[in-house]
Amino acid sequence: MNTSGEGPAGRLLALIGEHRTAVRAALDDEQYALLLTRLEALAAVVPDDGMAVRKACQGVRLALLALPFDHPVRAALDAVRLVAAPPEPSVVLGARELMALMAPAPPPDTPDGTSDDLLRAPALSRDEAHARCGGAAPPELIRLADPRGGERYPEFQFPEGCGSPYEVVMQVNRLLLADIDPWGAAAWWLSGNTWLGGTPAALLGRLPDQELVGAAAALVEGD
Repeated sequence: MNTSGEGPAGRLLALIGEHRTAVRAALDDEQYALLLTRLEALAAVVPDDGMAVRKACQGVRLALLALPFDHPVRAALDAVRLVAAPPEPSVVLGARELMALMAPAPPPDTPDGTSDDLLRAPALSRDEAHARCGGAAPPELIRLADPRGGERYPEFQFPEGCGSPYEVVMQVNRLLLADIDPWGAAAWWLSGNTWLGGTPAALLGRLPDQELVGAAAALVEGD
């Protein structure tokens, strides 16, 4: 495959392609499916949209944080995080070429068992969420596609009974790239968290907002 440009993001994609067998061996099925989902998101963006390319590249980087620290691809992740310049547009083509070398991700309309668990959590319909937001729901909100029931917005994102979304939820969702990976963001909120000593969604209003933000930032930075 092409090197996808000479910047950090292009070099990261080249390393994934070069070590793709070792990447697959180092990740479990769920982690590998997440990586493929993030690569597909990068492959789908408009190459000239620098902000979208940057966010999609960060999504790939986050998925690779599950790699062991001594993995040959892991060392390239910090460069992608720290670079100030936007990724080169050619990384989109590189992601498309890389996807051709790797197994396809599960279809988005057939959620796995973990996704089924997330869909069972209390949620608002599209119309209900839009009513709470006073219009179209912002992209930072987690929106899950339920093949049986349409769009679902996990209810924890809103104060009980009424009101617009929690600001801290929006802030954390931006860190977790919920607009790119809503399933991963929902799993973070609705799963036990050793950093916080509980489930983040259940701790809304019980912990200071900055503790929730700090826990999400620690995940994003790989601490």
